[in-house]
Amino acid sequence: MEEKERRILGISWNVFLLGIVSFLNDMSSEMIAPVVPTYLTEILGIGKTVSGSIMGLIESLSSLFKVFFGHFSDRFRKRKLFVAFGYLFSTVAKGALAFIHSWWDFVALRVLDRVGKGIRTAPRDALIAESSEKGKTGKSFGFHRMLDTLGAVAGPLVAIAVLELLKNLPLKSAYRHLFLLSAVPGLIGVAIVVLLVKERGSGIKKKVTGVSALKSRNLRLFLTVVAVGALGRYSYAFTMWKAQELGFTVVQSIAFYALFNLIYALSAYPLGTYSDRFGKKRMITLGFGVAALAALAFAYAGDFYTLMAAFVLYGIYIAIEDTIPRAYMADLAEEYEKGTVIGAYHTVFGLFVFPASAIAGWLWAAYSLEYSFLFAAVMNLLALVMMNFISD
Repeated sequence: MEEKERRILGISWNVFLLGIVSFLNDMSSEMIAPVVPTYLTEILGIGKTVSGSIMGLIESLSSLFKVFFGHFSDRFRKRKLFVAFGYLFSTVAKGALAFIHSWWDFVALRVLDRVGKGIRTAPRDALIAESSEKGKTGKSFGFHRMLDTLGAVAGPLVAIAVLELLKNLPLKSAYRHLFLLSAVPGLIGVAIVVLLVKERGSGIKKKVTGVSALKSRNLRLFLTVVAVGALGRYSYAFTMWKAQELGFTVVQSIAFYALFNLIYALSAYPLGTYSDRFGKKRMITLGFGVAALAALAFAYAGDFYTLMAAFVLYGIYIAIEDTIPRAYMADLAEEYEKGTVIGAYHTVFGLFVFPASAIAGWLWAAYSLEYSFLFAAVMNLLALVMMNFISD
């Protein structure tokens, strides 16, 4: 990173801009995300097991591409190109949902959205790492996740306002308007990447012939832990279905979801910054414990206050597990391989997120949502135990 690079709020200008882009993109995504579960089950008439599988597939697909595009960005040293095209694909896919006529159309566009995420994520995370001060990757990733998630707070609130304005329209028509409007902030974000974000690390000349970090016992064991923890990572849709099962309306469920994202946003930056001092391994271990508590709270929630506590714990858990592992992987990797190593983390995670939601959907259909969350709690506790076998 250049010595005289402009800084704002103690963060490099590049990281700040990438945070703004993520804010806009997540606002776009989360304008439609809270209505997707209802859209699947109520409008498209898809059953519970299939809905859970579709949500898991959509969450998983993006991660399958991340190691490849992370590796390509290492080889070509052109991370910004992948970031811009990834955001563009996702933005177009979200806006085009306004014109679908079948659930197959829905799946195809959501897959395109996730492919866009797969293209951009590892190169963007590597660019964040390259734009960070040494020893402060947790702070940079925490700041980025904070802005990303503030977009996720704004998105549902915008969705509530739009649906309220369109309440006299048929629900299907209102959703179509919402999908189309969601493309606007995404397009602004693409423009920022193209015009303002700068490449970093292009001066690194070492050829990528292998990935030294992935030969580490600690990293291989950590990726195994990631796989186990991912099996306990139920889609956000299950939390929405839980709220509706308890009698809350769709709009009230969106408000719970906004609370989760607010907690996530407020926690990510301080937790990321603190992990630079406290230790990233210990923070990740703590995160699995919080995840287990959140799942248990969702499993046994029977009133407003328990459900609210579950969403708060869920927000803290996601703030840790969506922030610290990226910084942990970036610290372990050499400068010339960060995209590949971070991409490997995302790919392993994604491979196991799909069966996680499929299993949760099956448990819901065969038994109840309680069993879906109990399974998640067990997987996270197992991951917590396994973290103790990783040496410092």
